[in-house]
Amino acid sequence: MSLYLGLDTSNYTTSVAVYDSENGQVTQAKKLLPVKFGEKGLRQSDAVFHHTVQLPEVLSQLEIKTLSGIGVSVKPRNAEGSYMPCFLCGAGTAQMFGQILGIPVYQTSHQTGHILAGLYSAGKLNWISKRFLAFHVSGGTTDCVLCEPESRPDFMKITPVSSSLDLKAGQLIDRVGLMLGLQFPCGAELEKLAVQSQKTFRYKPVMKQLDCCLSGLENQCANMLKQPEYQSCDIALFCLTAIAEVLQNMTHEALKFYPDLPVLYAGGVMSDKYIQNLLKKNIRTETAFAEPAFSCDNAVGTAVYASLCHADCY
Repeated sequence: MSLYLGLDTSNYTTSVAVYDSENGQVTQAKKLLPVKFGEKGLRQSDAVFHHTVQLPEVLSQLEIKTLSGIGVSVKPRNAEGSYMPCFLCGAGTAQMFGQILGIPVYQTSHQTGHILAGLYSAGKLNWISKRFLAFHVSGGTTDCVLCEPESRPDFMKITPVSSSLDLKAGQLIDRVGLMLGLQFPCGAELEKLAVQSQKTFRYKPVMKQLDCCLSGLENQCANMLKQPEYQSCDIALFCLTAIAEVLQNMTHEALKFYPDLPVLYAGGVMSDKYIQNLLKKNIRTETAFAEPAFSCDNAVGTAVYASLCHADCY
């Protein structure tokens, strides 16, 4: 049996997972970082504290037997200067486990973890041997990247294609949700609210070449809140429709430069079934979507990453 432990300590969730590379099965445990009602998120110092408290708790939920290796996210992206203190919690824990157990520790980025978790949950891990486009859409990113096969250390060369130039999609969802009195993070509750609307919306994305701009959407939602003809559910639906049409437009623009490549959608925002369904209907190339449990922040991708690294070394 070849078991690999994955850890991910993002700015939203404490996540751990075990991946069995022989049968492809995973078990995972995670816990959201606590955010006071009405607040938009956490300071990094608070996130570090909560991860330190929560890591032993989530690890205790897994049955961890003999491990072959550990994968851990240590930075947001595979880019020079990419850094966020909360990832130090997972990095330190992984290093201690590795030293005590005498097993290798493989470090990667949070974004790589999202992409690998998405591929795993969609049954598309074979994509790592070919070129594909990937969207990482969350509270901190609205990125389209080109993924290409590469030897170690990363197995995938990740090249930025496009991004949001201001607000990220997850930030927009949380800000609109807070406007409507929802609890942060607001994605799941905003989706529940949106399905109650009887209206139909269209939105023309604001693009600058391949990149998008989302800050104007926050202002539009705030203005709608002042107008009596719109209920909270209508504003929620408009927000999600606009995000879906922005992602659709970004995909179409990227495919002009990389025609016929398959596209993966991952990240917390992509757990929204309404957004998924609109994209599935309108994107005319092969697509794959991370399952909801593997869309939001999770450690499955880092565990899979460890198995790929270990197999390459041994």
